[in-house]
Amino acid sequence: MEYKATTSGNWNEQKTRLKKEFPALTDKDLFFEIGRKNEMLAKLQVKLGKTKEELQRIIEAS
Repeated sequence: MEYKATTSGNWNEQKTRLKKEFPALTDKDLFFEIGRKNEMLAKLQVKLGKTKEELQRIIEAS
């Protein structure tokens, strides 16, 4: 899964939008560490009850 956000600025904008759309998400949930993207996505899948494909569409929608 690739993100449109390749810089921290773009990811910060996406995090803000995701937290507005899903108030249960925290900064800790959305912490993006290079090389650990799949771990973050797995946590989001569990917390939001979404599939990997659904998350990809949600994230890329910004």
